[in-house]
Amino acid sequence: MSIEIKEIHSQRELRDFVKFQMELYKGNPYFVPGLMVDEVNSLDASKNPAFKFAKARYFLAYKDGKVAGRVSAIINHIEVNELNIKKLRFGWLDMIDDLEVTKALFSKLEEVGKENSLEFMEGPMGASNLEKAGMLTFGFDRIATAIGQYNFSYYPEHLEKLGFVKEKEWVENFIHAPETISDKIHQFSDLVKERYNLKVLHFKSAKEMQPYIKPVFDLLEESYKELETFVPISEEQKAFYAKKYSTILNPDFITFIEDEEELVAFAITMPSFAKALQKAKGKFLPFGWYHLMKAQKKNDTVEFVLIGVHPKYQRKGITAIIFKEMYETFRKHGIKYLETNPELEENQSVQLLWKDYNPVLHKRRKTFKKSI
Repeated sequence: MSIEIKEIHSQRELRDFVKFQMELYKGNPYFVPGLMVDEVNSLDASKNPAFKFAKARYFLAYKDGKVAGRVSAIINHIEVNELNIKKLRFGWLDMIDDLEVTKALFSKLEEVGKENSLEFMEGPMGASNLEKAGMLTFGFDRIATAIGQYNFSYYPEHLEKLGFVKEKEWVENFIHAPETISDKIHQFSDLVKERYNLKVLHFKSAKEMQPYIKPVFDLLEESYKELETFVPISEEQKAFYAKKYSTILNPDFITFIEDEEELVAFAITMPSFAKALQKAKGKFLPFGWYHLMKAQKKNDTVEFVLIGVHPKYQRKGITAIIFKEMYETFRKHGIKYLETNPELEENQSVQLLWKDYNPVLHKRRKTFKKSI
């Protein structure tokens, strides 16, 4: 029984790297695959702008000649050189339930870390903070969201046995969409709009919404820059994600709020694509597009993707406007359920948004850390 770790370099090997996860979870009712083309592009240094300031190496583990695991070693140079955080990020971690395979993958990561004079490794996470992060530690019997990720329960068990400890933790809630909201929210929403001369923006098409996507990322940076985990977002990343998400976001499910000068708040939800992506099985063609289009038009579940409020308007009641708009949208489209995507447990301002709607905490995920 031999285990061999090989670094991959070619485009064909990159596709094998992506395919391993899909094969490992084939038939699993909770795993949601991404589209193969998107998964490959996110790893391609020529396509993902995060690799203008980060470098990734990809490794496959082979046991008795068969692929048994995968992992990436990532160095974010802004984080290491400018923020002086001597961290080796690891991501795209998947493996069979064999501790020796996991151990071999992390031995390789430790080798990479030492070669680059880094002090610890942390993950799973991507090359930047705009990519997926965290390993599922609770909620293994719940279907993943379209922009979340799923893993077997033995993953965190393996890491703990290898000496990893919790670094950051995220929570996810499941909420029944309210059938009514109080008059107080309606009144307070109108009051806040009038007091600060705020305007809610509505769009009829993705094209009409396009000019506001990049300002959303500017506001996102302004809203979250005080979190210790925050790494600045490059202009290339903002343009890349503006183009990527403007094609899949439904304007009806987005709330933008501006004052007389600028965009000051946003909330992004989208119809759940989880089951549609399961049916697509990683392929847009020949029928994946149909399942995705159908999910966008007819759905009873939405995913809460992201919220941002400019610091100058935080704790001034602007969330009342957001909830009123969300309620009216959900009622119009027959939405019954809302699922939040990962929210840092320490980010209490976001956690408090849901307290009046009987949230059920149904998933937890963590990044794990170990000294090199």
